Amino acid sequence: MDVSFLGGPKPQLGVGVVAPFDFALDRELWRWIPDDVSLHLTRTPFVPVEVSLDLARLVSEHETLHSAVQALCAVSPQVVSYACTSGSFVGGVAGERAMCAAMTRAGELPALTTSGALLEALREIGAWRIAVVTPYTKSVTDSLEEYLKEAGVTVTGRAYLGLTRHIWKVPYRDVVDMARQAVVGAADALFISCTNLPTYDVIPQLEAELRMPVLSANQVTMWASLRAIGAEAVGPYQALVDPVARRGPASMTASWAPEEGAGIPRRSGRSEAAFAGSAVPSSEAEPAEGLDVPPFHPPEEPGPPAPV
Repeated sequence: MDVSFLGGPKPQLGVGVVAPFDFALDRELWRWIPDDVSLHLTRTPFVPVEVSLDLARLVSEHETLHSAVQALCAVSPQVVSYACTSGSFVGGVAGERAMCAAMTRAGELPALTTSGALLEALREIGAWRIAVVTPYTKSVTDSLEEYLKEAGVTVTGRAYLGLTRHIWKVPYRDVVDMARQAVVGAADALFISCTNLPTYDVIPQLEAELRMPVLSANQVTMWASLRAIGAEAVGPYQALVDPVARRGPASMTASWAPEEGAGIPRRSGRSEAAFAGSAVPSSEAEPAEGLDVPPFHPPEEPGPPAPV
């Protein structure tokens, strides 16, 4: 059969991703990627340290980044992203910028991090008062809030799980519970931290319920990476990547939502909650606060692709 009329494959657009050694959500990253873009992932070397500020510093050392970026350059990506929130905020705003500079030097191509992408996404949607949800311990969550404060972002409320391992096993229900507890006061948006925390399917659900944009670590990383190469992320009903969603329920931010009795109860005060008893084991979980929440039915995960 003569297939010469097909020509060769189209030029490949590639996004290089440096992830921590324990990153387990490659599959989720791909869900934001259009068909004509490829992801190329590499991981930092293993270190026997649980999720903590110490681990965040270890997986973001410039020597580690240099080696990872050089390995990715073998497949010629157009941009390199460091996909770790804590690893990119642990050094503050100056530390995040230094990481980008180190990666750019190593690969001579544009570079970004999850925490830098978060600030870019907040500018895009005009949100500077945010609620924060994390799977981290209190000390790591505090460090995120310090980074945001340094960047001019106010945290109006927060909730965290206190986990030090197996974060990728956290069910959507726990993310929803934390979000409901964290969104208080005049928040413009919600941010769900940690690239190892599953979020793709829960974002539209939370935007519809909370009436505000919901950003997640993996979402902003992929959105900013694709934007850097002139491509667009795929995320139906997610305000950051879907213009239709941005004009829908997510546009009704808590800062100007109707008073209670008019459809959306206005929240007030600043809240912090930590959840214990999670299905995910933790050696540093904080005391729990009771929550009375309606049932949430997460969507089913898509199955493997059908054979061609």
